[in-house]
Amino acid sequence: MTDTITLRGFVATEIKSSTTPGGVPTASFRLGCPERRFDKAAGAWVESNVSWFTVQGYRQLAGNMGCSIKKGQKVIVVGKLKLRSWEKDGRTHHQADIDADAVGHDLRWGTANYLRNSNPQSADEFGPANGGNPSSGVGGDGPDEDRDEGDEQDAEAAEAGIFLDDNGDELQLDPETGELSGAAA
Repeated sequence: MTDTITLRGFVATEIKSSTTPGGVPTASFRLGCPERRFDKAAGAWVESNVSWFTVQGYRQLAGNMGCSIKKGQKVIVVGKLKLRSWEKDGRTHHQADIDADAVGHDLRWGTANYLRNSNPQSADEFGPANGGNPSSGVGGDGPDEDRDEGDEQDAEAAEAGIFLDDNGDELQLDPETGELSGAAA
């Protein structure tokens, strides 16, 4: 069963980053989604019955998740629901996974600062059929000669882990910690 689903919850684990055998970056975390209801007797909102999901992101989303999402934060996740079940020792087990299309902070609970990638055309926009290459002619902008010099510089900056803040200032991504540092050299 595969359905698109939107979930609100909290990040229950640290982000785990890895790479597939094919070289695709991935990141995952456990998402807890508690049921919230208003308790008239207590006069307050209470949380109960937590549903658990494993959220998996790929490519550019994986890198952005590693830089942005921390354990304990409230997030909204949009993706495809994958339900699995198996039997072990006479018991049936179930697991719900989300192949994320989008992950972001739930601004109902706090504020966030947005930093866009220096290359606005991520591999995800062009799909896996052409390896994320916009110049392949499949879902892209056309042949290489149609691309201007700025596109080439943006692509190089993204590969180097350079991001732009809202003012257009460059920030460098530290590959070990996944955090953005001051102005890039």
